[in-house]
Amino acid sequence: MAETQPTPAPAPAAPSPSGPADRPPRRTARLVKEIRTFAEAHGGAGAQIAYLGRKGARIVLVGDDGRWGDLVAPSMTVAEDAVRRSGVTVHESFDGEFAAKVRTGSYEWSRMAGIQLGGPRNT
Repeated sequence: MAETQPTPAPAPAAPSPSGPADRPPRRTARLVKEIRTFAEAHGGAGAQIAYLGRKGARIVLVGDDGRWGDLVAPSMTVAEDAVRRSGVTVHESFDGEFAAKVRTGSYEWSRMAGIQLGGPRNT
């Protein structure tokens, strides 16, 4: 009868060639860069994260100058990590003082009114 040899323990993981272990995944890093760029361009920013279901999460950004934008992350975890790493203020909901900061222009008003006021179609 043959003797069995114990299976050797796996070698410790080698350091990642891409950098330290606390480095965020590529998609998170890209979102962090986009959030920071937005904040720098608008004198600072706040963010609110909304769950989109299977599609992921929406990060709504509102600059201190009232301009706004949004990004979509593949998951709530990625969105929360990106916002945390970017250093912007996180708001639990999009209401009150945070929502009052938003300044919309004629483009947004025509898109919101859409067909009702003869604006561009929402298609």
